[in-house]
Amino acid sequence: MGINEGFDALQKAVDEDIEKTRLARGRRDLFKEALLTEPDVLETFGSGSLSRSTQLKPIHDVDIVVVYDPDEHPDWGSSGPSAEEALEHIRSQVNRLLSQSKGTHATVVRHTLLRNHAVKCFLDDRDDPEAFTVDVMAALRQPDDSLLIPEQLSARWVPANPEYLINIVAERQRAWSYFRPLVRLLKQWRLDAPVEGRVKSLVMEVLALQCLPTSGNRSQGLKTFFTAAAVRVNEGVWDPAGLCGEIQPDLDRQGLSDAFAEAADLADQACAAAAEGDTDEALRLWQKIFGEDFPAPAAAPKKTNSLIGAPALITARPIKDAPQG
Repeated sequence: MGINEGFDALQKAVDEDIEKTRLARGRRDLFKEALLTEPDVLETFGSGSLSRSTQLKPIHDVDIVVVYDPDEHPDWGSSGPSAEEALEHIRSQVNRLLSQSKGTHATVVRHTLLRNHAVKCFLDDRDDPEAFTVDVMAALRQPDDSLLIPEQLSARWVPANPEYLINIVAERQRAWSYFRPLVRLLKQWRLDAPVEGRVKSLVMEVLALQCLPTSGNRSQGLKTFFTAAAVRVNEGVWDPAGLCGEIQPDLDRQGLSDAFAEAADLADQACAAAAEGDTDEALRLWQKIFGEDFPAPAAAPKKTNSLIGAPALITARPIKDAPQG
């Protein structure tokens, strides 16, 4: 097996099945189409990792944004109760259009729950281990094309620009076909990284935008990423649109930096082994980074001295007479 085949096998293990991806997109699009029929809705669009094609499996939730007509809701956008009112408005529309008991557009939503920025809509049975949800967020379009979204806990409307990230990820993918696939590999890698607490998926995606190259093969690209990210993460990881501040203020920066540095060292060794023609050793080193989903041959057993354990082959020491003291 070659290095490319090893990465192909890892990618297949990480990526979601195409049929399940289509199902998730279909459910997302059902919400978009239903809410777009409402007279106060100007546009709907998908957001989140599925819309950027950087999602991991299993896909258990999708996100959509519903942009409302400000003339229909003149109180929205100001601090105060309008943030929660906007979320309740979405819940009312979703239940009327899509509830399992009385939906006029489709009967798919079992339960809805208000969250800080969105309404979480539960579609599957509560005991289903792969239960699927759709997060629906209200928004007001601003003159600079960014959005204001409600924040229930602070009773405010806060700026956001999910389309900015969607667009720059798409640009990077057009420049280098390995970009999105490697983002998914790195998101998977973070799940087993020796770091205190969890590392948010978006942290890895933004670091990938900053630290992955725009050309080359996967081995060199990952080596470049781990080396650069070990330094960059110490500065914190911030919203690339410049609106929402630091993505994960409680991130274990030092722990993640150390994990990146260790992976960079192994990646450097793997690239060197491949350059010397030792493909098996390169595969084993990549497996140390990404785990058992990266296929690699077992290491050859170490050679031992054939004389050890075979006393019959050792010449006996001659016995000589010696004067007694």
